[in-house]
Amino acid sequence: MKPSTLQELSSDIADTLVKIDSSKIPFRGFKLGVGPYGEPQLVKEIVRILDKGDYWGLVKTKRTPDLLIKNSWAIEFKIIRSFGDNGKPAENWSINLLHPYEGNVSALGDCLKLLTKSPTLRKAVIAICYEHTPPKISLQPLLDSFEILADRIMNVNLSPRVVEQRVGLIHPVHQQLSIVAWEVLGYKEKNKNIF
Repeated sequence: MKPSTLQELSSDIADTLVKIDSSKIPFRGFKLGVGPYGEPQLVKEIVRILDKGDYWGLVKTKRTPDLLIKNSWAIEFKIIRSFGDNGKPAENWSINLLHPYEGNVSALGDCLKLLTKSPTLRKAVIAICYEHTPPKISLQPLLDSFEILADRIMNVNLSPRVVEQRVGLIHPVHQQLSIVAWEVLGYKEKNKNIF
């Protein structure tokens, strides 16, 4: 029964992404490295590698949640890339986190979906963030905005942010990754004053 804390889980996922990166298997026609992988393909690879180790027989991909750890965690992932494989700034890269309404595919929508899942499972939203080394665009405003929207607009109670960073990836643009994770704890009492 491997997974216990969100920090340990985030570290294991970060290490798994480094393994995918070091395999030098490109995703479709993109440059080598883990950075260009699409979310469904990446989650499938994460499960494949975790299942070979301490998570054997415990992990599987699902439609909702993206990753299920038996009797433990329901996890939704979002990929954040402010630059594309070609090195140019990406368009609409922040929307994966920030659309604040039910039924969308943003991390905020994922929080709401997770809250409908089994009460016995712990729930988490994990952003896999790729950046240059050093970063050319700070992700801090995006991450802060997600937390503010979850708290003040969606009334979702999140744990403090957990961050695991890995550097030295082989992709020329996605040179480092950060796993940024929040446990989704439930709904808060509605705020009387939004701001």
